[in-house]
Amino acid sequence: MKFLKTFFFLIFSLLMLMACNQNKKNSIKTSILKAEDFQKTIDGKPVSLYALKNGTIEVFITNYGGRIVSILTPDKKGELADIVVGFKSIDAYLNANAPFHGALIGRVANRIGNGIFSINEIEYKLPINNGSNHLHGGPKGFHNQVWEVKKANHTELVLNYVSVDGEMGYPGNLNVEVTYALNAKNEFSISYKAKTDQPTPFNPTNHAFFNLTGNSSTLIYDHQLFLNADAMTILDSLNLPEGKMTIKNTPFDFTSLKKIGKDIDTNPTNLQLKRGNGYDHNFIINKKNTNELVEAATVIEPESGRKMEILTTAPCVQFFTGNFFNGSDKDKYGDPINYRGSFALETQQYPNAPNLNDVPSIMLHPNEINESSTFYRFSVIE
Repeated sequence: MKFLKTFFFLIFSLLMLMACNQNKKNSIKTSILKAEDFQKTIDGKPVSLYALKNGTIEVFITNYGGRIVSILTPDKKGELADIVVGFKSIDAYLNANAPFHGALIGRVANRIGNGIFSINEIEYKLPINNGSNHLHGGPKGFHNQVWEVKKANHTELVLNYVSVDGEMGYPGNLNVEVTYALNAKNEFSISYKAKTDQPTPFNPTNHAFFNLTGNSSTLIYDHQLFLNADAMTILDSLNLPEGKMTIKNTPFDFTSLKKIGKDIDTNPTNLQLKRGNGYDHNFIINKKNTNELVEAATVIEPESGRKMEILTTAPCVQFFTGNFFNGSDKDKYGDPINYRGSFALETQQYPNAPNLNDVPSIMLHPNEINESSTFYRFSVIE
């Protein structure tokens, strides 16, 4: 009898331990981030972590670079997973090999050829940080700045940054306000508002990397993508736009849902895929009115059932498939950030716009206010 009591006690203890471990496993995605790991002073300014929550979705943002650190969304079984690639501490962001994870990008997203543009016949030179190009605002662009927190609650975070005249070579004092909001419809939005005291180019975006499985070490090939675009810009040998092309019946045709991996490795026979080392291209969104909020993209991950729709007022979206990650960075869960283990859909203006005459201008002038918005709508399919 004593043996049986001991046996049942051991079984009960084992079951309780398993239950505790299971609960820990299920909750780790929501408990991995600690506010104290993001509390730091950088350039004399305080950095912290902020959370938006609506009872279904949780979004975590740091005011260092306005970075989206984590988005927790449920799958078709109601289980939460983190669909944004990010790091577990501010020090990890500072030491990462890849500099743009989840960050606000500016003054100008994408590339400016040779880091040069002119306004009223005055030439401005920007730092080169991507081959012969200036990329994403330069090494001390928006992504590496501490933003002032103007408002913070569970539904809204408002950040402000003043990019001073001459910063990264850009003219004018540019005052930028970015509002992150999460509503009851499971829509997470980013709204930009800016003004300047001198003419200056302005093209903001956010550089979040997604994997809707919740595991950034797995390939994104089975994700299904729709892009509301019939045309894209063509890359030259320096990854600058050299014209436009229609995408029908090409590897870039995502006008109906298609697996990301279906055509991505046809690059030996496709010059554009070869130049981008996969997808790293600007798609021109189908829209009638300039500032109209329209669907830019939809992504579905069939196994989890997660669905993400992106709506934007921007005219373009850059689709990038993480073609240069090599596992050297580890994400917040200790998993390697692998080659093509995540994707970005960066809503934006046309690349290299200050040097092109056939695309809409991105110049912001005094007495003007530039406003734009992007919405991420989350749901599940059966």
